[in-house]
Amino acid sequence: MAGTGGVLLDAAPAAAAFSNRFGRMFPSLPAFGSATTQMRNALIDLSRVGGPMDARDPLSVGAEALADLQQHSINDPDNFSIPQGMTYFGQFVDHDLAFETTAPLGTPVDPTTVPNPRTPALDLDSLYGGGPTGNPELYNSADPAKLKIESGGRFEDLPRNSSGRAIVFDVRNDENLPIAQITAAFILFHNRVVDLVRAQGTPAAQVFGAARQLVTWHYQWIVLNEFLPLIAGPGTVSTVLNGGRRFYKPEPNATFIPVEFTAAAFRFGHSQPRPAYLVNRTGNGGDEFYAMLFDPALSGADPADLRGGKRAARRYLDYQFWFQFFDGQVRWSKWIDVRNSTPLFGFPLPPPPSGSPSANLLGRDLLRQLTFGIPSGQRIAAHIGAPALGSFNFPELSGYGLGLDSNTPLFYYILKEAQLQAGGGSLGAVGGRIVAEVLIGIAQLDPASYLKVQPSWRPTLPARFSGQFTMADLLTYARVDPASRNS
Repeated sequence: MAGTGGVLLDAAPAAAAFSNRFGRMFPSLPAFGSATTQMRNALIDLSRVGGPMDARDPLSVGAEALADLQQHSINDPDNFSIPQGMTYFGQFVDHDLAFETTAPLGTPVDPTTVPNPRTPALDLDSLYGGGPTGNPELYNSADPAKLKIESGGRFEDLPRNSSGRAIVFDVRNDENLPIAQITAAFILFHNRVVDLVRAQGTPAAQVFGAARQLVTWHYQWIVLNEFLPLIAGPGTVSTVLNGGRRFYKPEPNATFIPVEFTAAAFRFGHSQPRPAYLVNRTGNGGDEFYAMLFDPALSGADPADLRGGKRAARRYLDYQFWFQFFDGQVRWSKWIDVRNSTPLFGFPLPPPPSGSPSANLLGRDLLRQLTFGIPSGQRIAAHIGAPALGSFNFPELSGYGLGLDSNTPLFYYILKEAQLQAGGGSLGAVGGRIVAEVLIGIAQLDPASYLKVQPSWRPTLPARFSGQFTMADLLTYARVDPASRNS
């Protein structure tokens, strides 16, 4: 195909290269603690409303004040490094890599027995499914090379059935308004790339594969060159790229997603949501649409929060508030730290696996450390030669009498590490290393990625900066950028 090089992707990647189970990055290290009732109760208590992980946002001041005024965020400051949209782009990436719904929370299981229906690759299988043949319901029946897209009234929306359920390969991509909009933007991006490859004279039988490759490679570029340096730090990324992976080394043709990544380190994104957002400038009857992350008091077809599964004219993103267009309009995510936006503690979740205790999102994150026997942050720090946090850094954990201050669950550890080592702006030594090695590693090991097929490849689609390609460039090509929206 003109402009990309390499071998065109088929409807699905080379499955033989991947494991359909999870695995361990540090198999020689013991679990941080025992899965006792006392331990489970401590982890649930740690994540309670009003507890050590709650930023205690003053919800009574309303969405606009929480979104605009720093004085209401003294316990959870803005992260002036990472745009607020990257929180949900990270969720989109996570859904591309892993999906785990079967392991009971807080009950130990062997991760190598737990199925992962996503391919452990940055291949957008959560968007494309099995392609036009394998999942025709995702594709335009009049033009099967293109994905279905619909309108939410004013702008694009995911295709939906008569009950409002999104017609997407991964239902999690309609969990909230931002990820639904980002998914819709990727659909529009793909469809415009289809037009491009046709205009380049690509044979009809190769159009879908050529478009998917071009979309996927530009997506991989964004993950590795924009998103990853923001969250792991450019120094860590450079070290892994130049010095090689030391700890994430799957067997040949058996690439897997480690539980230390998917159940702990990559869940750093759960600390980033704001309690409220400026969603768009004029969608609320000509005025700004401010929305809470979640408000259980709201109901109906168009609540003023970010819950998913809804269609209404104002439920769209003005992307200049969500990603960096260098126009002075971007809003920011919250610190990566142990304090989390209060509405997150009540965000609606699907039922947990059978036999699981009741817990909110952060409680489920902590219980998964027991489920998969994940080592403590301190043990991993010692193993990789990183500076370790001491028990004095976790006074809030000592009162449980379980040694959590010296053997800290990895999920909690990487949040506190980011707070203390990187000022909440990015991950610290342990979290950054795990995330960088896995995201770089899966790209290096994927037989269809640009790092494997054509390591010298550079983005070919229009970009603000030569040789680069960012989410702002993708959104512009998809024609959902501020200029296209006239916003």
